[in-house]
Amino acid sequence: MIPGVLILITNMFRSKLGLSFSLSIISLCLTTVEPTCSKGCDLALGSYYVWTDAYTSLIAEVSGNSVNELISYNPGTTKFFVLSGARIVVPFPCDCIDGEFLAHVFTYAVRSGDTYDKIAETYYSNLTTAATLERSNSYPANSSIPDNAVVNVTVNCSCGNASVSEAYGLFLTYPLRDEDSLESIATAANLSTDLLQRYNPDANFSAGSGLVYIPGRDKSGNYPPLKSSTGLSGGVIAGICIGVVMGALLVSVCIYYGFCRKKKVLDKLLSSKSFEDRHLQADPGSASSRGLAISLDKSMEFSYEEIANATNDFSIGHKIAQGGFGTVYYAELRGEKAAIKKMYMMATREFLAELKVLTHVHHLNLVRLIGYCVEGSLFLVYEYLKNGNLSQHLHGTGWDPLPWSTRVQIALDSARGLEYIHEHTVPVYIHRDIKTANILIDKNFRAKVADFGLTKLAEVGGSSQLTRLVGTVGYVPPEYAQYGDVSPKIDVYAFGVVLYELISAKEAIVKVGGSMLESKSLVAVFEEVLNQPDSREKLCKLVDPRLGDSYPIDSVRKLAQLAKACTQEHPLLRPSMRSAVVALMTLSSSTEDWDVGPFYENQALVSLMSGR
Repeated sequence: MIPGVLILITNMFRSKLGLSFSLSIISLCLTTVEPTCSKGCDLALGSYYVWTDAYTSLIAEVSGNSVNELISYNPGTTKFFVLSGARIVVPFPCDCIDGEFLAHVFTYAVRSGDTYDKIAETYYSNLTTAATLERSNSYPANSSIPDNAVVNVTVNCSCGNASVSEAYGLFLTYPLRDEDSLESIATAANLSTDLLQRYNPDANFSAGSGLVYIPGRDKSGNYPPLKSSTGLSGGVIAGICIGVVMGALLVSVCIYYGFCRKKKVLDKLLSSKSFEDRHLQADPGSASSRGLAISLDKSMEFSYEEIANATNDFSIGHKIAQGGFGTVYYAELRGEKAAIKKMYMMATREFLAELKVLTHVHHLNLVRLIGYCVEGSLFLVYEYLKNGNLSQHLHGTGWDPLPWSTRVQIALDSARGLEYIHEHTVPVYIHRDIKTANILIDKNFRAKVADFGLTKLAEVGGSSQLTRLVGTVGYVPPEYAQYGDVSPKIDVYAFGVVLYELISAKEAIVKVGGSMLESKSLVAVFEEVLNQPDSREKLCKLVDPRLGDSYPIDSVRKLAQLAKACTQEHPLLRPSMRSAVVALMTLSSSTEDWDVGPFYENQALVSLMSGR
């Protein structure tokens, strides 16, 4: 019946749309007989032996979990330590990537000396491979990846198979080791060898490498059943086939009569509820929801042809940055210099977040969104800032050292940008990824906060909790890393880390020895000095040596004390960004007398320490 229907329908449109269209419809339908994936599942598990010197908070960070969530799946694990060589389970969502395969894409913040091999074999314990990392990222193989870069880590997963059994709906991604065999894994999981082999028909359990998928237990120790079939019956395939044909014909009719596909794609994106950007949606009817509605000026829309031409088809010569959600290219569009972020299709949530925030929020110290494009991929077009980002100036090579006065001004500019989104917008927002790499520097060395892909709508009157931990290692405060608590004070903490970096030009995580356990956060390094009775001399040793003697030590001390206040362990003890702006305005003013006493006695900063 299906072929007959196809022939009948396509013949109706052959005169209008051409023979090639008819054949493409039939071909498209026939290729759906053996689909790859149509949807993922909310939960999968990674199971591996932890590496030497691993500790709980680090495992939580690289796996995108809170410490408490990690502990809930691993009884016996403490908030601080994991027994070296122990097997641990990490939860994550299992997504259908581009309709081709089931996997989850973690984002990993690169540490000094990291390579694809090290990331795959150490931090992810062979849940992925160096070859997979190389395919998913643009950095060259067999070399160290730039510090502070973000690497996409793709880990395959399974959501079950109704044709094997409907009794199992949660699966472990299990990297095989030399000592493993089908029998040993089946015994450990209390499952039959036949069941495991049917779930992994092509796997050699004794290979010593590779992945297999094993039914897993939930937090209660039970095997949860399959919620719904992930396979497709012949009837469903037929239904999809007819739907594809009718949908394609309707789209073609729209094209024939001149409708714009781009607008439909964008409208679908903006109205979608399937992404985790629901936190950007306010309650219907509220004042904040009226303020959040996106009104996109037609002048903001660029065609793919415009963007491709302006970047010489995205040539390497136009590439200026690589991030966790896409690649940035330099271009000149409509007479203006621009930075174009070409985003991965899996980053739809982040695309929507930036589009929603930057079409609603405008400030001198926030990067300006020029426009967007949704043809072929997802593109955001920003103003181009000549002097790169703050991380490059502090940690990179080939840049002149920033003078002390410029560093204070950059701190003030960044604080003003954050103060604006925290306190002066309706609704207000939490950035959630403040770091030196996301502070851009213009031609006059003034700063603008950028990268709003992880922004969250702030809830008035308190904090909230997230199950998906985001952000960058070294900038994440304790309450967020351990409990997932979200409030504007997580931005304040990260801003305090940025202040320490401005003083020292050290990275947020400082490696003080050969192993990860001998690495320290920059916060801990400064606190050891600032907690001493006479810290002046040791504080001088932390100052960026490239400054020589060209800095006022009292100004350095005041900035360090502000950073210390911002990085207090308890969020309620941290100042608001408004108070931080007041403090930095005082610090940047040459008319203020900074020799009248310690930081806490300066009357301009009393409100800062009380959090007002």
